[in-house]
Amino acid sequence: MPLIIRPSNPNNNQRQHCRWHGYPTAALLEQAAVQTILEAAELAISKRKEFHLVLAGGTTPRHVYELLRNQITDWRKWHIYFGDERCLPVNDAERNSMMAAQALLNHVAIPVGQIHIIPAEQGAEAAAAAYSLIMDTVEKFDLVLLGLGEDGHTASLFPEHDWGTSPGSSSALVVNNAPKPPSERVSLSAQRLSQCRKLMFLVTGINKRKAIQDWRNGIDIPAAAIKPENGVDILMEETLL
Repeated sequence: MPLIIRPSNPNNNQRQHCRWHGYPTAALLEQAAVQTILEAAELAISKRKEFHLVLAGGTTPRHVYELLRNQITDWRKWHIYFGDERCLPVNDAERNSMMAAQALLNHVAIPVGQIHIIPAEQGAEAAAAAYSLIMDTVEKFDLVLLGLGEDGHTASLFPEHDWGTSPGSSSALVVNNAPKPPSERVSLSAQRLSQCRKLMFLVTGINKRKAIQDWRNGIDIPAAAIKPENGVDILMEETLL
C-alpha cells in the first residue's frame, strides 16, 4: 500500500481538497497511475458507455502511457483530449500530441474521431477558439491527468499568467510569453480542468520538491487553482516530502 500523507497545517483559505500519495519509486507510482486510469475507464464505461480522458505531457506521463497501451480495456469507448499544447508544427516531436501518439495512441484501437488534438499549428488564437468549441460538447471529463513544473505550473498555466479561474473564463486559453519554450501555447483553463469527476497529478523528480512544499503550505501556485468538487489526488515520489 502506498503511503498517504495529508497536510498537517492546511491553509484555511485553501478550498482545493488534496489527497497526497507517496510512493518509494517512480515505477510504483506509474503502476498505480495505470491502475487508477483503468479503474476510472471501467467505471465510466459501465455507467455512461464512454470514457473521457484528458492527457498530460511530460516524462512521467509518457512512461504511464507506454504501460497503459498493453492493458486490456474497451478502447473503442475512450475519448481523448489534451490539457495543453505547444504552438509547433503538427508533427513536431516536442508536441504533447506527438508524444501521446508515439507512447499510446498509435498502439490502441481508439477511433480517430475520438482523439481531439489541439490544432496548435494554427497559432494560439485560432487553436484556443477551435478547442473551446470542442470543450462545449463535453459536460465533464471522467479523468484529468496533470503534471507539475518546478515553478508550480501545470498544463500551460504559468505563474504571473492568466489561469482562467473565473466562472466566465474561456475553456481554452491563449498563452503568450510562456517562461518555457516555445513561448506560444494553448492551455485548458483551471476552470475547465476542474470540471471533472476525478483529477490526478503525477509528480516525479527531486527538482519538484520546492513546488510541492509551496503547494502544501498554501502558497498560490497554478496547480492549486484547479479545484474539482471531488478534490485532487497527487501521486508523487516519497523523496519529494
